[in-house]
Parts: sequence; C-alpha cells; structure tokens
Amino acid sequence: MDGGLEPIPSMGALGASQVLATSGPAPGRRSRSMTRAFRHDPVMLRECLDSLAVRPGATVVDGTVGGGGHAEAILEASAPDGRLLGLDVDDEALAHARERLRRFGERVMLLRASFRELDRQRALAGFGPLDGVLLDLGVSSHELDSPERGFGFAADPDAPLDMRMDRRAPETAATLLARASERELARWLLEAGELPGAARLARAIVRARERAPLRTSGDLVRVVRESGVGRGRRHHPATLVFQALRIVVNDELGALDEGLGQALDATQPGARIVVLSYHSLEDRRVKQRFRDEERGCTCPPRVPVCVCGRRPRLRVLTRKPVRPSEPGARPSPKSIRPGAIASSTRNCSATCSAE
Repeated sequence: MDGGLEPIPSMGALGASQVLATSGPAPGRRSRSMTRAFRHDPVMLRECLDSLAVRPGATVVDGTVGGGGHAEAILEASAPDGRLLGLDVDDEALAHARERLRRFGERVMLLRASFRELDRQRALAGFGPLDGVLLDLGVSSHELDSPERGFGFAADPDAPLDMRMDRRAPETAATLLARASERELARWLLEAGELPGAARLARAIVRARERAPLRTSGDLVRVVRESGVGRGRRHHPATLVFQALRIVVNDELGALDEGLGQALDATQPGARIVVLSYHSLEDRRVKQRFRDEERGCTCPPRVPVCVCGRRPRLRVLTRKPVRPSEPGARPSPKSIRPGAIASSTRNCSATCSAE
C-alpha cells in the first residue's frame, strides 16, 4: 500500500499540490482543523541535533517534517547555506511548516510525499547525496488533537474512524474494518497492536459489523469494551486497538522498512541517520535493520569465506536508545500513543553513520 501518493515526474512539472515551499497557503485548502492552533513541540531536539552532527552547509532530509520544529533547528544549525528537504504526507502539517520555515527562503523545500520515497524525492528535488536524515515516526499531537482525523477515542466518541495521515489515501479505518476478514483483523491486532485477545476481538468486530457499520470511534470502543479484551490493564483497552488500526491504515511498518533503505541509498559516507520511535514495534525494526546493515555479510557461520558479497553499509553509533537528557526534552503525553494514554519517553532508537 503506497498511501495514495501522487507521483512527481520532474522538478519542472511539480505543482502546488506537491511542492509546498515558502509561498502562502494554497487558496481553498483550509480545513476546520487548520483553524486550530497547530502545536508542534519538537521531541528530544538537542539530542537529535547532537546525533545528526549538523554543520554549516549540511544537506539534510527531515522525512517527517510535521509542523517544522526539528526542521527549523536544523536550518539554524546549518546556516548560512545549508539546505533542507522536508517530506510529509499530511497536508495540514505541511501548510503550518511552510509558515514556520518561510524565513529560510530557498534553503528549504517541502514536498507532500512519504519518506518511503526519500531517495527518489531527493533526486527529483535536485538535492545531492545527503549529510543527514531524520525520521520522527508515528502520529503527531496535532493529529491526535483533531477529532475529525479519527486517531483518538477519548475526546469525541462521534469522531469518524478515519486515521489516514495522507488524506488522499482511499481506505480509512472504517472501510478497513468493513472489508477485512476475521483472520486479517486478528493478525493485524496481534502483530501491529500486540494485543492479547486479538482473535476474540476480531470475532466481536465481525459480529458487530453484521448488525451495523462501525463508523465512529465510539462504535469501536463499545465493541472493545463489550468483548472484554484488555480488561484490567493499566491502559485503556482500546489504546492498542487504535494503534494497530492506525499502523495498518497507513502501512507504517512497510513505510519504515522502505524508508530506512531509501535513507541509506540517499546518504553519503559519514552521513548520520537518526530515528525517533514511538513503540517497540518500530524500535525493534530500526535496530534490526541497522544491525543487519552494519554486519554486511549474511553467509552462514559455517562458510569459511564470504560468498554473498554484502559489505557493511553503516556503523551504529548508539547501542542503546538515547533518552531525553533533561525534563524539558520529554514529549507531551499526547505525542506518545493513540488516545489519552501517555508513556514516559519517546526514544531515539538508533543513530548510524553511513560507511
């Protein structure tokens, strides 16, 4: 699933729907949630800058530019002539990032695209090999604070089950729940939500949708509650359910796998790749990919001489997750997980240096 991305054929053909640079908001594109104050407090900002080792003149891609907080700091650190390419699939986030980063002029370019296309978008935008890549994974506070986006369940039980980060994508959480088989639902809930009782909840969802479509967050929360799944847990039982659906709707793990490969293809020797993760699914994936790329050779131990030809592509710089160094660096509770439940930190999963 590619999230409904529109291809960008060439720089000369880039239109307003793809390039969001330093001009004002596109006419007629202001939605109800865009009138709400856009809140974006960059998570672990100092740690990200230190890990990226941004220097004057550096060329960096922020693959999840959001409201532009990290991008702003990177542009300041890379002054006077550093350049930044910001990618995001959320049109509202890009509109606000454009305003925040307007003062940097031609040093910044913003594109509505997924970081799973990072290397392609870098080349089409005219950027050479990169000095750094930042990926800040997961859902944003602004998306959670916008009930009409459907990412949370605490604020408004009548919120639609949407959950699309890219609203050009054809399938919402509601359509996914309506068409998926019981087996598919159970697998998603188990693999993307790590939910105990996934099979039981999948059966409950199928029974419930036979009576009436599940269209709102309240509809789904009611099914979760009646199924008894997650009862007695510290967190609201629907938290992992909403996480799983969001991950599947946006193909977040598939995008992460592709994006890490794209980041390696786009960077030059000595470049830094920094990934901020929300939860263990992302964290494990990033660490395993970095370990594999650092090892290079995939030949079995019993083979005395390498025959696969794979060489190490990077060196891992952080063997353990980097955590906030000061209380002010900690994220707000709503930036951690779907719904109103907070965990304590958001980890810098791994930093690597391309070989």
